[in-house]
Amino acid sequence: MKKFKFFAFFAVCVFFPFFVSCQNKKFNLSVEEIEILTSAGNSVFVKAEIAQKEEERNYGFMNRKNIPEGTGMLFVFEKDQVLSFWMKNTPHPLSIAYIDRSGKIQNIFDMTPFSLAPVKSTRSVRYALEVPQGWFEKTGIKTGDKIVLD
Repeated sequence: MKKFKFFAFFAVCVFFPFFVSCQNKKFNLSVEEIEILTSAGNSVFVKAEIAQKEEERNYGFMNRKNIPEGTGMLFVFEKDQVLSFWMKNTPHPLSIAYIDRSGKIQNIFDMTPFSLAPVKSTRSVRYALEVPQGWFEKTGIKTGDKIVLD
């Protein structure tokens, strides 16, 4: 029995880090450089993972401990709707922009790690862009600015 307990403990110690690291790679999302045109006339770029399928959108940045500056995730929806996001199992603080079908940013909100409180768009939108918290402010991106959509 002692050998079994030792083996079980050893297996957990060896394989646990592998399983935890695999959680961050649940989906193989494409990455695109997204251009944002500010009202000041500047172009700002973000490298965004594209979440188009329902299961990709539902998982989002869950369990990601590090999201580098200048990167994010663009959530693409099939139709315009009021969107609601939360931070379940998301340890990294994020900011979210809700974007209408023309690419205009309608709202920007900061979100609290692990919070289950819904963060809703104030009107129907087609896209949401999550980035490290404060990135929109640091880059001068505001409500009314436009995402260049292909």
